[in-house]
Amino acid sequence: MPEFNVNVSGKTIRVTPGKIVAAVVVILAIAGAFTSFFVVDQTEQAVVTRFGRVVRLESPGLHFKLPFGIEENHNVPTQRVQTMPFGFRTEQPGVRSQYVDRDFPEESVMLTGDLNIVDVEWIIQYRIVEPEAWLFNVEDRHGTIWDISKSVMNELVGDRAIFDVLGAGRGEIQVEALEMMNDFFDEYGLGITVTQVELQDVLPPAGSVRQAFEDVNRAQQDMNRLINEARRERNRVLPRVQGEADRIVEEARGYASRRVNIAEGEADAFRSVHAAYQEAPEVTRRRLYIETVEELLADASNVTIVDRSLQNVLPFLDLTRQPVDAAQAGSVGGSE
Repeated sequence: MPEFNVNVSGKTIRVTPGKIVAAVVVILAIAGAFTSFFVVDQTEQAVVTRFGRVVRLESPGLHFKLPFGIEENHNVPTQRVQTMPFGFRTEQPGVRSQYVDRDFPEESVMLTGDLNIVDVEWIIQYRIVEPEAWLFNVEDRHGTIWDISKSVMNELVGDRAIFDVLGAGRGEIQVEALEMMNDFFDEYGLGITVTQVELQDVLPPAGSVRQAFEDVNRAQQDMNRLINEARRERNRVLPRVQGEADRIVEEARGYASRRVNIAEGEADAFRSVHAAYQEAPEVTRRRLYIETVEELLADASNVTIVDRSLQNVLPFLDLTRQPVDAAQAGSVGGSE
């Protein structure tokens, strides 16, 4: 290679073949250094290809690859949960997200099983679990997710009546949509897993249907309020009533035990009297008579005993004497 001179800013530089080779080597070394290393983030996994063929997967960190485009790295966010909205758009996410102030009826308006129109807004959250499949199995990845999600939601809404979609069927739709989407994505080999399907605003068409739905919602709210009030009243009254019932039961048991004891005592006393009567009937009869008279006259304040054998012509009762107590009355003589 011949030598030549180059004029740079008024200075003449002599270029020789050795300098050219050295410059080329330096450039290649710098290019090789910059294309030989790559970094994988903590939320990513890298797929390394050599001339377009997958050769390995790399975890987070600093890694080496063959330079000059011989090996290329494709970083895939495998640890990041991604979200795709339907029927609305988020303008600024955050604690108080701001949404785009317009509707997307081509995404959210659907036909229910009873031929009513309903506006359904929902989101899906998914995560990439197979980075190689995510990169190379499907060409239009996001479009495929979009089409499958919308198809599944249309099918599930189309199998239900409008009030089921607006009310109790929301939870079932979310669960079934999650399962169906994952089945489709596995069949297509998309390499993702849907982690959550969540219905946002589900609104009926304007007019009488929306008014009826609002009436149903108000009735359900009133029902729940009354149920909560009834439960609160039950929790307040039931313990008190239960305590009162327990007290009455315990008193009844005590009364029953007391009456049984009294009855058993009286039965034992009767048996003892009966045994004494069998041994000495006359004595026992007279003793029972005396005990009965004592019991009857125990509270008497004025007792008069009249002798049957009185022979006076005109017996009369002396009403002027002072009343005598039971002890004194017992001293008054007389016969039966």
